[in-house]
Amino acid sequence: MRDYLKKPDEWFGTPEAKNIAGNILSYQTELGGWPKNTDTTSARFTGDLKELRANFDNSATTDELRFLARIYHVTKDSVYQKAFLKGYDYILKSQYPNGGWPQYAPPPAKDYARHITFNDDAMVRLMEFLRETCTLGRYQFIDAQRRQAAQKAFDQGIDCILKCQINVDGKLTAWCAQHDEKDFQPRPARSYELVSISGAESVKIVRLLMSLEKPSPEVVNAIELAVAWFGTVKLQGIRVDTVKDEKSPKGTNRVVVKDPNAPPLWARFYEIGTNRPIFADRDGVIKRELSEIGYERRNGYSWLGNWPAKLLEREYPAWKKRVEKK
Repeated sequence: MRDYLKKPDEWFGTPEAKNIAGNILSYQTELGGWPKNTDTTSARFTGDLKELRANFDNSATTDELRFLARIYHVTKDSVYQKAFLKGYDYILKSQYPNGGWPQYAPPPAKDYARHITFNDDAMVRLMEFLRETCTLGRYQFIDAQRRQAAQKAFDQGIDCILKCQINVDGKLTAWCAQHDEKDFQPRPARSYELVSISGAESVKIVRLLMSLEKPSPEVVNAIELAVAWFGTVKLQGIRVDTVKDEKSPKGTNRVVVKDPNAPPLWARFYEIGTNRPIFADRDGVIKRELSEIGYERRNGYSWLGNWPAKLLEREYPAWKKRVEKK
């Protein structure tokens, strides 16, 4: 999908683009959204639409809507406009009154998908999309009432983000990948995704806050303290290697190696209160080292990464200069 969205406007008037749009339309659920982890571009869906679950995870729904907006902008075919507005309304209706979004709507009664979902940047991606529709010319076909609703939804999302920022002993830190949809407290997701402060999802949240043209004092404070937290919890003197291991199921293994010259890394999950990295298998038992969890989770999940590096080195200093000039 992303490759198609990089195409120039004139491409969206071609037979190829119209064929792909037909494929995308065939996957639109009755609620208006699209399923995740599904190639909605390569072929028509011929099954029962009731079997498809609309979702916001892994770029689902937002990218399909971007495609439909591009092709409507060029062709003016009302079929694309109608489908776009149906999906657009689905996003707006899915937002909680407190400004958060679940992973999909209607949210389940008990499953973690009901929580405010920052995991894999789901909520941030929705907010970026809504702001995009209020600023780019290709979305001029959206009526004023919907635009106003989108701007209000974005503003409420910012308020929700500020309320979710984790406070430890009176000091704000960063965010969990999920937060309770009622009291904003950090919540777990899958069995190995424990209650924690996220060294990954928090980065995209900070970037969104830094993108605000006129940040409030509360937003500035949230950014400053989150950036300070990133600096406090960086892991130095180690790197992650994938090495040959003939005894392993796939012939390789992921290991942590000491390296005093390695650039800093961050953990995906930090224990709230101690800032110690935490790891877990599917049994949900906290472990302190990557080597302590089993092969499947150790090699099948991103536990350590450089997610905040660019933010700290370049983006935050540039933002700081911009804010101080005002």
